[in-house]
Amino acid sequence: MFGIDDAIAAGLKVLDKFVPDPGSKAKAEAELRDALMAWDAGQTRVNEAEASNPNVFVSGWRPFIGWTCGVAFAYHYVVQPLALFLAAVAGKVIELPAFSMESLLTVLLGLLGMGGLRTYEKIKGAAR
Repeated sequence: MFGIDDAIAAGLKVLDKFVPDPGSKAKAEAELRDALMAWDAGQTRVNEAEASNPNVFVSGWRPFIGWTCGVAFAYHYVVQPLALFLAAVAGKVIELPAFSMESLLTVLLGLLGMGGLRTYEKIKGAAR
């Protein structure tokens, strides 16, 4: 997964190329770390506010998507291969339903990205 440490490392690579002065580079690194940590803290506050909302349409989408994707991933990568293996050992040929993991990942990554954009809006004060 791509986390805050990965974002800092990527930003530091950019700084290495464009900021040759060690003093300026150290200051820019500190500012980058502070900005990314503030962004991460902002996302945490948003997550907490959404999770504490009594309206299931606000607080329920993350668990719903999480459980749906978790079940789908478990089926695709654990249950289905294990069932096919056990059927093969028993000398049977079975067909299990398959689904498009590409579609599942597109939905999941899109929703996660939208959550990041919403956090950006809140930090910039553009959100209500």
